[in-house]
Amino acid sequence: MKKTRFTETQIMGVLRQMEGGVPAAELCREHGMSSATLYKWRAKYG
Repeated sequence: MKKTRFTETQIMGVLRQMEGGVPAAELCREHGMSSATLYKWRAKYG
């Protein structure tokens, strides 16, 4: 099984920042991930 780079707590924190109005591109740059990952997280955890 592949080990994930981010914990669930970190994922929820990123999603809260996105809900708070931080642009997706800025979040991706800040955390070093792709925009596809961010939107997959939103679909799964949001």
